[in-house]
Amino acid sequence: MASFNKVILMGNLTRDPEMKYLPSGTAVTNFAIAMSDRYTDRQTGEQKENVCFVDLEAWDRQAEIVNEYLSKGSPVFIEGSLRYDSWEAEDGTKRSRLKVRVFRVQLIGGRRDGDEAGSYPDNASSGTPMEQSGGQTSSPSEGGNDSSTEDDIPF
Repeated sequence: MASFNKVILMGNLTRDPEMKYLPSGTAVTNFAIAMSDRYTDRQTGEQKENVCFVDLEAWDRQAEIVNEYLSKGSPVFIEGSLRYDSWEAEDGTKRSRLKVRVFRVQLIGGRRDGDEAGSYPDNASSGTPMEQSGGQTSSPSEGGNDSSTEDDIPF
């Protein structure tokens, strides 16, 4: 059976990130974002809003960067995959939840807490140091296969 598991989200952090280190020294940061969907109720004409809350986890250097640069309310663009967690609570009930394991984080907006310049350092603003999906990205022209010229543009 073939499968595909990719999630793309954009929202605002609902709380400050919480970073922990595993005994192996690996950093793990847990955080959550909220996304709003606004619409007009057809029957009443009233503006309504649905809010979706999503738990996320980032690993390694990416976890450290999320913890350093993001805080409650920060806007962020996330790419990742769904993970299913299940456990038994202290009262014996079985619990489960879906969360997103983050592969790529792109910071949106300016610096927090009144830091100078109003933007993130160049190495953080592009998202490049946080893109840890394991694959390489390249622009179409890097492969040398781009045969288009300006004359081919239809406008």
